Amino acid sequence: MRLLADWLPIILFFVVYKVSDLYWATAVAIIATLAVMGLLKLRGHAIEAMQWVSLILIVVFGGATIWLQDERFIKLKPTLLYGLFAAALLGPQLFKRILLMQKLMGSKISMPTHAWAKLNAAWGLFFAALGGLNLWVAHAFTTDTWVNFKLFGTIGLMVVFIVGQALWMNRFAIAEQPDVLKDQQPR
Repeated sequence: MRLLADWLPIILFFVVYKVSDLYWATAVAIIATLAVMGLLKLRGHAIEAMQWVSLILIVVFGGATIWLQDERFIKLKPTLLYGLFAAALLGPQLFKRILLMQKLMGSKISMPTHAWAKLNAAWGLFFAALGGLNLWVAHAFTTDTWVNFKLFGTIGLMVVFIVGQALWMNRFAIAEQPDVLKDQQPR
């Protein structure tokens, strides 16, 4: 369900852009995001803080795009979202030594603190780079190229990064031993 919430509005944005224009695509993305969030709420799923932030950004920046007929607003939205992700990960790590990735995933995966710190920093820097890349593509290329990048580029980069992080995390993950093996170990 989380995948639906994250990617359905982007996919619909892409499809509507290809058959119509940026302004209709933006309106559909706003409606789809509101509908998905409403569906999550109705089904009793928890809505994370960053999903609320994403909703607010699409409504505000998408609304400004439609109202002012200025595509710069919708092109800026991903950069702001990725910047907020980066700040949410890196800020607490730098100033309070809090590792948000460990708080989010620590109950499912056990790794040493230094590995969590590297993972947290890697994700923060990845989002910062993705935000910068979005900004560059939005300003240096056509809207058509930006829309293609928004769907295929960001999904592709995200998949490659996730696979890389999973392989890297596997080096540090502390496997839980089955109870049978625990009983056989010397004490």
